[in-house]
Amino acid sequence: QVQLVESGGGLVQPGGSLRLSCAASGSILSINDMGWYRQAPGKERELVAVTTRDGTTNYADSVKGRFTISRDNAKNALYLQMNNLKPEDTALYYCNAKILISSWANFYNYWGQGTQVTVSS
Repeated sequence: QVQLVESGGGLVQPGGSLRLSCAASGSILSINDMGWYRQAPGKERELVAVTTRDGTTNYADSVKGRFTISRDNAKNALYLQMNNLKPEDTALYYCNAKILISSWANFYNYWGQGTQVTVSS
């Protein structure tokens, strides 16, 4: 069973920083795209940032210039450095990865359980 486990969330004041981590484990043959998504109460889940296997990145306009996504393929890990946090960044943040677990299977979207980020003074 493949598992994605996020960590690093918490409470922070506006203007502060947090670093989120995501660790993938289990019967993994290969991981392609990975990304961070977030969902605030009463809102749809939205893409925050994504990265391809070779490190190409893309960001939502709302976080561009403040957040940095990165990955360590050797460790099957994903990170999100969040700087200059704003109250509107408050949400449950989810790790996502497209993972191949068998040579005869297809890549499948896996999700972590989420880690809460709250930005408030």
